[in-house]
Amino acid sequence: MLKYFNYDIVFQEIPDEVTLAVNFSLCPNRCQGCHSPWLWQDKGDEFTVQALDNLIKTYNGDFTCFAFMGGDNDPVAVNKMAAYIKDNYKNIKTAWYSGKEEIDKAIDLKNFDYIKIGPYKKEFGDLKQKTTNQRLYKILPDGEKEDITYKFQKK
Repeated sequence: MLKYFNYDIVFQEIPDEVTLAVNFSLCPNRCQGCHSPWLWQDKGDEFTVQALDNLIKTYNGDFTCFAFMGGDNDPVAVNKMAAYIKDNYKNIKTAWYSGKEEIDKAIDLKNFDYIKIGPYKKEFGDLKQKTTNQRLYKILPDGEKEDITYKFQKK
């Protein structure tokens, strides 16, 4: 089950997108140095289709991308909700920030426009560092992944 804790309109999680970022609790990854350790706990409300529809209607037209910030405890549900967005909101892109090393096998890439993978590892830094182990991929129409992590990094 997915439980969402909070959400906000953000500008730097997905390059070139205005993003409605929804934070999910019950994170199983427990990354050392995590910036949101409260999301390890069982907090928030169940993320249902009705909750999703309500969020989208509340911010209708104010964002271009919906980002699942977490949800690694239930990738099947993340995939299902992303498919729902793709089927019902054609003008909204979808993104998933996962702390896993690889994209979960339950994920159908056609349901996503962007996927970030990789746990935070202090010694490698965050997405802004050229040494980061994390990667943000743009999912291309043919299902291939284009690494766009460089868009976070200053030249």
